[in-house]
Amino acid sequence: MMPEDNKKELDHVLIIDEFIDHLWLEDGLSQNTLNSYRFDLKIFYSWLLKNKMDLLNVSQADIEQYLAYKFPSSKSRSISRLLATLRRFYRFLLRDNKVKTDPTLNIQTPKVPKSLPKSLSEEEVEALIAAPDIDHPVGVRDRAMLEILYACGLRVTELVGLLVTEIILQDGVIRVTGKGQKTRLVPMGEESVDWVKKYLHESRPKILADRTSKFLFVSNRSECMTRQTFWHLIKRYSIQAGINKTISPHVLRHAFATHLINHGADLRVVQMLLGHSDISTTQIYTHVARERLKKLHQEHHPRG
Repeated sequence: MMPEDNKKELDHVLIIDEFIDHLWLEDGLSQNTLNSYRFDLKIFYSWLLKNKMDLLNVSQADIEQYLAYKFPSSKSRSISRLLATLRRFYRFLLRDNKVKTDPTLNIQTPKVPKSLPKSLSEEEVEALIAAPDIDHPVGVRDRAMLEILYACGLRVTELVGLLVTEIILQDGVIRVTGKGQKTRLVPMGEESVDWVKKYLHESRPKILADRTSKFLFVSNRSECMTRQTFWHLIKRYSIQAGINKTISPHVLRHAFATHLINHGADLRVVQMLLGHSDISTTQIYTHVARERLKKLHQEHHPRG
């Protein structure tokens, strides 16, 4: 017969699993997001066990003690994210009558300073995209990936997960499956269409070497490229391009949105292209555009 403490621990782990399943069913969150929720809650639960506390009998003071333990120096963004996880978890438990009160109810969420996303200038983007060696099949693949990433503003998971069947070259669009399994059509632009054609007709068959894959961009092992592999590629190409900034695939997504806004694109159109469910997420790029205009004014106006 299982000892009482072990049974309670197993029950609590199952409760966390139920919550993750609930998030998936209700919101259709991505696996990465679900994994983040699960990781946060398991670390929290381990701390509770270490301090002989019960997951279903936690007080506001206990939560505040945990936040102080996790973040001895004030990191408002990290505290806010973790608190959002705990708040949602205990509201789920309250709704299912597993707890009588929500211990997060009266905890104030710290104010998070609004930070502007890092971006690249148009010249830096051009240098980055031109960095791969297009005399080799892998270089053509990487050039096509960079072209699509910038032309379409994709998330890196959307880019590496693209299927061959999701590219509609005759119409110049791609069908993207984003967060929550929501699908959107994004125009590619002539330049990226040309590079994808070159990759499909000349380079992809050489990389596959008589093997097959449903994924558009394949590794040398004919597998779907991982996010980590592409991150390393883009970092290497940024060094080759002489860009003295910390670069990630997400920076090109920011550049896509920023450059569209700078050239007069409507915010609603940018929201649709990025796959943002809420326009407030997209509005950060209007701040980016304003900062750029202020900088240009300071540099070029005689009274700047």
